[in-house]
Amino acid sequence: MEKPKSVLKNRMPLQDLPLLSSQGSLLHLTKRGNKRKSLSCLCEGLEVECTPTDCIQQCSPHKHQQLLSRGKENDDNHFVIARRSRRKREQQSGLSWDQLPDELLLKMFFYLPLRELLKMALVCKRWNCVVFDESLWQSVDLEGLTHMGPALQNVLKTGVRRLRCPRAFVEELQFTSTGSLNLVQLDLSSSIIPVAALESIITSCTQLQNLSLEGLQLSDTILHSMAQNVRLEQLNISGCSGFSSGALDEMLKSCERILQLNISWCDFTADHVKSVVHNMSPSVTHLNFSGYRENLTLDDIKVLVSRCQKMKVLDLSDSTLLMVDSFPVLAQLKHLVHLSMSRCYHIHPAALSDLVTTIPTLSVLDVFGLINDSHLPILKKEMPRVAINTRPFSIVARPTPTGKPLNYCDNTMWTQRCRLRVRL
Repeated sequence: MEKPKSVLKNRMPLQDLPLLSSQGSLLHLTKRGNKRKSLSCLCEGLEVECTPTDCIQQCSPHKHQQLLSRGKENDDNHFVIARRSRRKREQQSGLSWDQLPDELLLKMFFYLPLRELLKMALVCKRWNCVVFDESLWQSVDLEGLTHMGPALQNVLKTGVRRLRCPRAFVEELQFTSTGSLNLVQLDLSSSIIPVAALESIITSCTQLQNLSLEGLQLSDTILHSMAQNVRLEQLNISGCSGFSSGALDEMLKSCERILQLNISWCDFTADHVKSVVHNMSPSVTHLNFSGYRENLTLDDIKVLVSRCQKMKVLDLSDSTLLMVDSFPVLAQLKHLVHLSMSRCYHIHPAALSDLVTTIPTLSVLDVFGLINDSHLPILKKEMPRVAINTRPFSIVARPTPTGKPLNYCDNTMWTQRCRLRVRL
């Protein structure tokens, strides 16, 4: 049957179609102008019934047609799969906080103060674990904190090594540790803490090197636990009470590495004094043994000097039984530099000038209460190489120097500052 003339009229001869390869790519396009012309011809050719099916499938829609279809993905007449270009995806993608390693987070958190560090712990579980890593809690200062039972318990669990909390108030502390604490330096001076709470802390310590419990109520259990810290070098239990002479014996015998010991003004009997002088470590170089008015005798000084030949600083203030005959005994200390004999009222002021020849290594002498201010210039003239009455307060084994002005703020602990500090 012969086809209608209208169909024959619209038919394009096959030789007039653009030359195509088997993949549908244009072979004769080399210039930009020819490319546009050929694309228009190709679009015209696609409307002809003789156009191969492969060409129709591989030819992309016109750019103008793509723009019209954008935003109409759900339209009935158009269905478009929109993809972001690879270059844009690479530009917009970047590191997130979740991709940062823990080591980098620790480095950043290291420079945060305590208050901001605790805020970071509330962000997520991962940051909470990083915040309480023991490397960030090596040294903590909780000075003057009231009702600090829960705070102290949480800090101890972080593995803190240097803890400073003098003049603090601990009402209750239910601290139970499965292992020993990492504490190396601990300062609880002048704090208010129950004996049971203090026992729970000290019994878990085995690595202490510096310890200050000045003015606290102790017990035999605490001293037995202190004996476990064989590396103890500085101990301050000035003004303490509540322990027996037997517990004191065990502690002094076990802690053979003590270099500085402040055991002044404790609630001691004559038996306690005997325990100290007979069990003192020969390695002691700084000793504050003041405040024993009627218990410290010349015989005790002889035993003490014979055991501690390395003594450099010795404080025997307020020992009213000592007299001038103790000077030749003290002269046996070949390294003695600082001697304090304040308020030893049986020593005549005129005999003090003999110390220059008796103890040639002496450079600091404190004799408060023995000499009037009017006679002080005369004594200084007789002893030109000795500093007289320059240190009214002892610094032996104390974590923080005393006798500073009221507006002076020193937050150091044994000459080192704590990194994390509570600011009241």
